[in-house]
Amino acid sequence: MTAGVSKPRRIDFDRVNAAALRSSEAVVRGLLPDGRRDGAEWVARNPLRDDRKPGSFKVNLMTGKWGDFATSDRGGDLVSLAAFVAALPQREAAIRLAESLGVDPFDTRS
Repeated sequence: MTAGVSKPRRIDFDRVNAAALRSSEAVVRGLLPDGRRDGAEWVARNPLRDDRKPGSFKVNLMTGKWGDFATSDRGGDLVSLAAFVAALPQREAAIRLAESLGVDPFDTRS
């Protein structure tokens, strides 16, 4: 390793996702503001395609799993949703989401 160059700190994705799930409705409302709650799901339009009405794009508010059933777009947690919606790498999306939730995104074990 070169002197003066530090290794990027490791992201604790589990911590960020757990915090996001505790506030899942607020998180998805911020990411997909034109959506609505339907039971345990947030139903919205896919913001990255010409989706005329809500229905095929859903987020499970209990697990964070999400998908657009009209395309192959899907993910297993709210960090991946944030990355998808903002077109960011997972790491950057996790940091931004953690900051918005007031959570330290970094792994304290490293």
